[in-house]
Amino acid sequence: MGQCRLKAAAMCASALMLTGCLSDIGGNADATDVVAMQSTSGNTATSNPTHSDKINAESVIIQGLIARRSVLPAGSAYSRVATAVLAANARSAESDLRAAQLRARAASKNWLPSIGPNVSLTSLGAVVANLVVEQVIYDNGRKKGEREFAVADVEVAAVALASDTNSRVRTGLDLYITAVEARETLVLATKSAKDIGHFEWVMQQRVEGGISDSSDLHILRQKLLEIRASQAAAAETAATAIAELNAMAIGDLGDVRGTPDLPVRAGLAQPLSVTQSEAEKIRAIAAAKIDRAGQLPGLVAGGTVGEGSSLGIALQSENLLGLGTGDRLRAIEATSEAAGRRVAQATEDANRKLRKFEGQIAAKERQAAEAAGLTAQAKQNLDVFQAQYDAGQRQVMDVVGVYETFARQQEAEVELKYDAIRLRVAMAELLGVLADGSAI
Repeated sequence: MGQCRLKAAAMCASALMLTGCLSDIGGNADATDVVAMQSTSGNTATSNPTHSDKINAESVIIQGLIARRSVLPAGSAYSRVATAVLAANARSAESDLRAAQLRARAASKNWLPSIGPNVSLTSLGAVVANLVVEQVIYDNGRKKGEREFAVADVEVAAVALASDTNSRVRTGLDLYITAVEARETLVLATKSAKDIGHFEWVMQQRVEGGISDSSDLHILRQKLLEIRASQAAAAETAATAIAELNAMAIGDLGDVRGTPDLPVRAGLAQPLSVTQSEAEKIRAIAAAKIDRAGQLPGLVAGGTVGEGSSLGIALQSENLLGLGTGDRLRAIEATSEAAGRRVAQATEDANRKLRKFEGQIAAKERQAAEAAGLTAQAKQNLDVFQAQYDAGQRQVMDVVGVYETFARQQEAEVELKYDAIRLRVAMAELLGVLADGSAI
């Protein structure tokens, strides 16, 4: 048994020496990779975090994700909502990232020899057990492509985690904004119900005194019922949004108030969709390298240790060379070009969305400012009509008509204001700046 071990060690050493000798002509691992991976595999206790840190430090994509900073003001209502929502996050995408990191760690050692048993039964009924050792010497870059693919897979998973986190924060903020808008609408409806209720009481007194017709009273009562229905709907919307928000967060967020300014703009960060496309491009190019290597023959050193020990070098290929080999290789090269075009398309789509968000935000904020001016003008008109009514120059229904215009203008102002806020949150999600990258 000791002789078998010595033979196996000698065969592995010979295979590694052959790999080093042939590395200059396109071996599966270059000198830098071998040194780095030997240092990584030399410390078993810390190999996993060390290799992950190495990927993070060398990856431009991951460093870009880590460098992102949240646009949510610290200590604000938005920040409280985001913190509570992320604290309850199941983080399924994080599990995918950890799995990708483990695959990358495993792939980082694919240049080492593979060893396994080979048990066979002879024609005489005897069991022969040998130890099979195999070392890839020249594989047209397949092993290196596998390592690059595994690292790119980590980058894709990291972008997916950032996208998932930003999407969750946006969902929580949308629910919070819905609740805040409904509360403000409820306040307006309550004020309108009180004022219209006063007009309804005045009209009732006039009808009972025979001064006015009962039809006006019926109209006012109908208007009052509609306002109370809107009041109840706003209260239900606020309660439902808060309940849903609490269901996806840790703690009760019912007492959170305020909608601070969200300083988001195009150019603040690269859109996550573009980052994802770039990571997928790197992975696609690595996959193309693997496919290309599979079309060409390579050299493998191998042998058996045991009865009839042997060592040799063999020419190995997954696919037989034929008339279609050239076309297959050109098709694989076209895959890399297609991946680059997808990045360009993703960049164009993201820029188009950003320009759309900028235009919509500017339009909504301008319309909200105009609505605020119209609300102020409507209030002045209402004050004039109220004064004329008090002086006996206007009828009750005249004042009610002007009041309805004022109330509708208030509701439009509120709706436009929160539409602009939602657009800013959506734009921040597209840019991936709703959470700190280092925290993700």
